[in-house]
Amino acid sequence: MKLRPAVATDVEAIAQIMGNWCEETPYIPALHTKEEDQAFISRVVATQDVLVADDDGVQGFIARTGSDIHQLYVAPGVRGRGIGRALLDEMKSRNDMLALWCFQANIRARRFYERHDFHPERFTDGAGNEEHLPDVRYVWSMTK
Repeated sequence: MKLRPAVATDVEAIAQIMGNWCEETPYIPALHTKEEDQAFISRVVATQDVLVADDDGVQGFIARTGSDIHQLYVAPGVRGRGIGRALLDEMKSRNDMLALWCFQANIRARRFYERHDFHPERFTDGAGNEEHLPDVRYVWSMTK
């Protein structure tokens, strides 16, 4: 598996990975069409630091701006194989501090982040996110 910067030709695969997660997650409301997801990811790839895990195709991706991670998704068939860890570790190597939002109901992701030394900083009722779902702000710092 190779980690590399995302390019425009990765947009469809990245949007599919994100869309698959949304579709298979019962508490996520269907808010966007596949075309809207692709347009969103196209903007993300153009404006953020986006890495993909590539092993004969995009297997996962992570996107950040500064110290804020905005997305981290892994394709359904390859979860649990260290792809998310590799992407996260690469972003840790580029920053002294990282922060992200995670839905409180996403227990698997919360366990993942906590195993990788992220600590909950703030819990909300979800009023500030598009899905209106309670979330938690996680922070990782090299100094902790």
